[in-house]
Amino acid sequence: MRYGEKEIKEFNVDNMEIWPNDAKNDYIIKITLPEFMCCCPRSGYPDFATIYLEYIPDQFVVELKAIKLYINTFMHRNVSHEASINEIYNTLKDKLKPKWIKVVGDFNPRGNVHTVIECRSDIVVPK
Repeated sequence: MRYGEKEIKEFNVDNMEIWPNDAKNDYIIKITLPEFMCCCPRSGYPDFATIYLEYIPDQFVVELKAIKLYINTFMHRNVSHEASINEIYNTLKDKLKPKWIKVVGDFNPRGNVHTVIECRSDIVVPK
């Protein structure tokens, strides 16, 4: 088994490590994850992306190794671009309960198609 593979396969998002945010100021945390990979649910081929995470923490911040392990769990899953970014967004929003959050997946082109998926907490579309 490769280094870290066991940690990734056994990672449980319910136990994702978060830390208290002791800062009195509002501030933005920006995390770039340039090696995201998931597998296309239709073809099984790998899809690669850079994930851009930005959030204004309230009471909690995510531990960086925990976010790395969580993101790397997707490499073993068949999941679409849209579903993966929405899942990451929902997981972090539910876990951290930030004041504001944005998750962007900038997927590498495949078959001459470049896809960018963005979820953010300040988008409200009237019905």
